Amino acid sequence: MASLKDVKIKIGGVAKTKQITKAMYMVASARLRGAQSRIERFRPYAEKFQEILGDLAGKTGETDHPLLAPRAEVKTTGIVLITSDRGLCGGYNVNLIAAALRLAADRRAQGKETLFYCFGRKGRDAVRKLGFPLALEEIGQMNALDFSLANKAGLRLMEDYLGGVLDEVILIYGAFISMARQQPAALPLLPIVPAEASGGEERKIRQGYSYEPQEAALLAEMLPRFIKAQIYRGLLDTSAGEHAARMTAMDNATRNCDELVADLTLLYNKTRQAAITTELIDIVGGVEALKG
Repeated sequence: MASLKDVKIKIGGVAKTKQITKAMYMVASARLRGAQSRIERFRPYAEKFQEILGDLAGKTGETDHPLLAPRAEVKTTGIVLITSDRGLCGGYNVNLIAAALRLAADRRAQGKETLFYCFGRKGRDAVRKLGFPLALEEIGQMNALDFSLANKAGLRLMEDYLGGVLDEVILIYGAFISMARQQPAALPLLPIVPAEASGGEERKIRQGYSYEPQEAALLAEMLPRFIKAQIYRGLLDTSAGEHAARMTAMDNATRNCDELVADLTLLYNKTRQAAITTELIDIVGGVEALKG
């Protein structure tokens, strides 16, 4: 049985760990409010953008636009993987990386090459460790997101796609559904599939739009912006999901610390009682020896 000193040291260590997890919970909670507000404001814009783009593409019939027309043969798939820079958020990053690796394994089974574009240190490290080719890495920027990061990534992806380096691009990010639910999502980024074509009859455009200038010129202007908007949405979603997952993980860790302190306190009391009993037995034995 452990000594009283050892048990007391363990109780103190667990108590300090509880202070750390509780502080991290409060930090994640404060950051989540800002991240959740950003994605809730931006999500309607991204959805409306996709709706208008589908209506515009349907009117122009511009299937020969390089960002709309699918390749006759897909040889290389670009995988844009968005994870967090830090851990301690449960299985959040693990699930995102696993989804990207399943996609890469599926493409390799079809005889296609894969090329990774990573945002976040966790995804970058996993891709490097497994030996996948890495074309772009952006780390240390997930806590201070602005549109310039999505703009830079969008330009790079379109350059590689139009230059023939990539034949398709798929975005893997963490969809923020609620405080308690975040799940990996895969979004085909290039070639662009308008909302009307991807959703079938269920996604009919409710309103008619008139455009100035000509639809073809406007479409050519909007398509690059649409790519950047989808990347930015993925970044915001992943950031909000990261903080929500960290809140849950730190809350569970704090509860575990409480349970562990209770168990160690019980062990401390048992050890102390055993020590007292041993001392009493020694005293009684000594007294009986003196009487004899």
